[in-house]
Amino acid sequence: MTRLLVVDDEQDIRYLFQCELQEEGYQVDAAGSAAEAERLLQAGSYDLVVLDIQIGSDNGLAVLQDIISRQKDLPVILCTAFSCYKEDFSSWLADGYVVKSSDLSELKKEVRRVLTKRGKLPSNGRPN
Repeated sequence: MTRLLVVDDEQDIRYLFQCELQEEGYQVDAAGSAAEAERLLQAGSYDLVVLDIQIGSDNGLAVLQDIISRQKDLPVILCTAFSCYKEDFSSWLADGYVVKSSDLSELKKEVRRVLTKRGKLPSNGRPN
């Protein structure tokens, strides 16, 4: 089964993303801090991370750099309320960038696109 990790400091957002992505057929874990995300990443194997840029007092771009340095083949999609970070060079390390919205179709589409591109989903774009 395709496993995703959602990292966001807002509990309601984590829950919404988790439920919506599970409905798409993914197994989804969620973390509310950089430390919790690091523990989950060390304990398990994930196919993709959906990462907020502002995680409380943690900097999501620093978390992105840490993930890339440890697991260069693990795709990361940045999902933030701020489009301005798209111009930040460090955000370019991510495989995708989505601005948060009440409509999660863009996030779902980006998750499918990145997983298919990375060979983690069959060409039909459906999770195993």
